[in-house]
Amino acid sequence: MQTRQTDSIKQMFNSIAHSYDGLNHLLSAGADRGWRRRSLKWVVDRSHPQQILDLACGTGDYSIAIARRAHPDTRVTGLDLSEGMLEVMRRKVDEAGLADRISTLVGNAETMPFDDAQFDRVTIGFGIRNFEHREQALAEMLRVLKPGGRVVILELSVPAWQPARWCYNLYFTRVLPVVGGMVSGQRSAYSYLPASVLAFPPKEEWMATMRACGFATVRHRALSLGICRMYIGDKPL
Repeated sequence: MQTRQTDSIKQMFNSIAHSYDGLNHLLSAGADRGWRRRSLKWVVDRSHPQQILDLACGTGDYSIAIARRAHPDTRVTGLDLSEGMLEVMRRKVDEAGLADRISTLVGNAETMPFDDAQFDRVTIGFGIRNFEHREQALAEMLRVLKPGGRVVILELSVPAWQPARWCYNLYFTRVLPVVGGMVSGQRSAYSYLPASVLAFPPKEEWMATMRACGFATVRHRALSLGICRMYIGDKPL
């Protein structure tokens, strides 16, 4: 059952779908592309076909990057709450010539319509902080992964180094909402973004949550001084 908070998140992303890609690349100075690329070694095994689920796939940048790097017979499924975001993604997938390798589905990561042990990998690029019940979503990820499968999560964070943290907070809380609001016409969405990042658990707490939900060998990598963090967890055999 979809809650009011979940419905609000869906409506927010529907409202910014048309400007989402351009603003992402502009406001991160293109770093978001590099962060996705660096994660692919934990996601893709080019030696054989894989079944990969990309949660909160948005406009499809992560799904497309995965499909381009993966074995030609790998299939990527993108799941997202927002039909508006998926409309943009489908257009991009067609333009990339990857419609036979990437499929899309509207759905909630907390109640996924997939069989147990269906996927080799589950990825989430900058979406886990938007989940209302994160532990439930992690349990679902574990359920749909095959034994020995892996989840790879990218999420925005706050740098640990104090000078970088000061500059980051100034940009994130003062500049980004103004620029994002002007371009998209939805300032509330770009005020939500920094608030949701600042509210996300610190790395030690989030890694402990992943372990408590059943993931093994949980690892963390800080990217760009910790502006982005990558979390990797394996499903036990």
